[in-house]
Amino acid sequence: MKYNKPELLAPAGSFEKMQYAFMYGADAVYAGIPMFSLRARENRFSIDEVRKAVEYAHNLNKKIYLTANIYAHNHKIESFIEAFDEMIKLRPDGFIMSDPGLIMIVREKYPKSVIHLSTQANNVNYAQARFWKKYLGVERIILARELSIKEIAEIHKKVPDIELEAFVHGAICMSYSGRCLISNYLTGRDSNQGICSHSCRWKYRLYKEEEGEFLREKGSNIQGKYYLEEQERPGEFLPIDEDEHGTYILNSRDMCAINVLEDLVRAGVISLKIEGRSKTLNYLCTTVKVYREAIDKVCDGKKIPDELINELASISSRGFIPGFFKGSIDSIDYTGMSYQTHQSIGIIRNFDNANKVIDIEMKNRVSKGDEIEIYGPNEIFTQKVKEMWYTDDSEKEMLDTVHGGHKNVSMKIDKQISDFYLIRKKIG
Repeated sequence: MKYNKPELLAPAGSFEKMQYAFMYGADAVYAGIPMFSLRARENRFSIDEVRKAVEYAHNLNKKIYLTANIYAHNHKIESFIEAFDEMIKLRPDGFIMSDPGLIMIVREKYPKSVIHLSTQANNVNYAQARFWKKYLGVERIILARELSIKEIAEIHKKVPDIELEAFVHGAICMSYSGRCLISNYLTGRDSNQGICSHSCRWKYRLYKEEEGEFLREKGSNIQGKYYLEEQERPGEFLPIDEDEHGTYILNSRDMCAINVLEDLVRAGVISLKIEGRSKTLNYLCTTVKVYREAIDKVCDGKKIPDELINELASISSRGFIPGFFKGSIDSIDYTGMSYQTHQSIGIIRNFDNANKVIDIEMKNRVSKGDEIEIYGPNEIFTQKVKEMWYTDDSEKEMLDTVHGGHKNVSMKIDKQISDFYLIRKKIG
């Protein structure tokens, strides 16, 4: 069966990442309004860059949505509206928001503005969707990650006149739709204000009950069976539970919904979203390329090939789970380790096809004789490293090994390429 193609929505943590996202197949990107996005610390967009980004996207007939999804304390409301006054002039395709008070203010001041409800607003039922549509004019709901496909289908059936967007790939916060207080508790950096310290992904040591005497000697009076001690906070013990697999309460595996894309489209989802504005170009290009091809296959009534699914294993992850889409907590598998089959070597910044020479911004070590993968938007091919030299070396001294951090390394390759290519190497 064939379907209308949903939008493939990719993260854009910088102008460059936006360019790569579009080149590798994204229909739209989402980028942060400086200081008012939940990725404020990683946000590399200034007001001028947002303006350039909107123009760039529209020149490609692509879409760009601006995130403004903080929950604002009183002192941020006025500055938020001042920033929004500037953003609305840029004419993006929509604003991603979560704070109902801010949405009300924006809707009153700019009644024609397009607002998408952030997943931070925890929309989990059709009554909520109807409320946001009827009273605040929200045009799209970015669904909470806790929903099953069956529940999504029911929301679409009950409120067919509102667009539905769902996350299909990326990191998952171990809290209700990302509404987390761990960072605030440990560091004073509030994730709901855009300054999350990602405390859930730090290194912790686990102490068992029989070590209680040791804990008391350290000055702790905590009573319980298991305790966590964060690496940078020795002597501070937090009670926690553990099962036969260990303790995973702080750090979920990553979401991967590639096997349920057809179900999501059939349920009424019109935008499939990849998480990761702070992730690498290798992550961005790989996930966008894979999901682009997977969506095209599904919507043409074809099966997604196994090799396409396996390509997602080429990037760093914590291992994959289907989230709650299957409707049961049993679908979350905590066993196994995270994996990666390819390491990012560098980004091709310039190319001379006449002489088949590329200039590389290096990210990791590569040596003469290594087999590398040239990863492009429309092709992937392997290449043995034969000749390397520093680009600015007038004497062209050949190199046997180059380490990460060198921005001007040239390499001889066998094929011609075009823009936006990466270099990777198999590992393991």
